[in-house]
Amino acid sequence: MASTFGHAVAAIALKRSLFKNIKSLKTLVLGIICTILPDADVIGFKYGVEYTSFWGHRGFSHSIVFAIGISLVLTFIFYFKAGIRSKVTSFIYLTICTISHGVLDAMTSGGRGVAFFSPFNNNRYFLPWRPIKVSPIGVERFFSEWGLKVILSEVYWVVIPALLFVIIIRGIALTSKT
Repeated sequence: MASTFGHAVAAIALKRSLFKNIKSLKTLVLGIICTILPDADVIGFKYGVEYTSFWGHRGFSHSIVFAIGISLVLTFIFYFKAGIRSKVTSFIYLTICTISHGVLDAMTSGGRGVAFFSPFNNNRYFLPWRPIKVSPIGVERFFSEWGLKVILSEVYWVVIPALLFVIIIRGIALTSKT
């Protein structure tokens, strides 16, 4: 998996570029949570859930269906009184944030792929280009030489591209206004 930090960068970059009209800190925080939430499936390791099972790591919780479902639930809970435009925008943002988790994981150097199409297809997929070093599971392992290599990899392959993405999208928006 990519690290929690790498996933959070995706939510921030999406909000600062494509969803810059969302002014709510609540929405940004929910977006960050959505980029991290799929990894709650690692709890399954403690209870003997097989890595490649439906509920295993990078299984259903990393799927597009899960992203849509969790985003619907969060939109209903946190934007119940909001107008339709705010609900739709927040739902789309949260869905893309959640999907970004699987995309980043599919770009890592380890694991067994991502079940993007679960529950319809539990096959695991990687992207053809996998430059991000896989993050260790567990806090102790993360704060090690391995974790440092992951962070450096994510600075190069996640943070810098995210910054460039924000700059380019904002630049396009500025030039289209003139």
